[in-house]
Amino acid sequence: MSDSFKTTPGSAAYRAGMTPRFDAIGLVASDMAASVAFYRRLGLPFPEGAETQPHAEAELPGGMRLMLDTEDTVRSFHPGWRAPAAGSRTALALRCDSPAEVDAVYERLVGEGAHGELKPWDAVWGQRYASLHDPDGNGVDLYAPLPGGE
Repeated sequence: MSDSFKTTPGSAAYRAGMTPRFDAIGLVASDMAASVAFYRRLGLPFPEGAETQPHAEAELPGGMRLMLDTEDTVRSFHPGWRAPAAGSRTALALRCDSPAEVDAVYERLVGEGAHGELKPWDAVWGQRYASLHDPDGNGVDLYAPLPGGE
């Protein structure tokens, strides 16, 4: 493998100043208003008016961003883009403060019309876990350590 693909300090990539870093998660929204509303209910701070924009961003703790683009926005620079025919291979995992919060957030969002994929359960890996889908079918997992699980 060439030095340009090595990521250890001192490699050619670092010496040349090439240090890509994880900065944002981008999702394509078929209904921007529904997506913004869903993620606001999870506490993400999308700005006022984001629901009517073709591109919207919410800054996450630590400086990461969740970016939403409408299908038309994506097609504006990638005319051949098509929405997946079925299923999703992505999931966002949101840590809750407690197992009770996992249950409460899941029940609240399902009660407000979100698709509940997996009801909360105590996972063998020591977490209370639940899975929802956002309005576009992307997985949104909720989790919190069980007592003695972390």
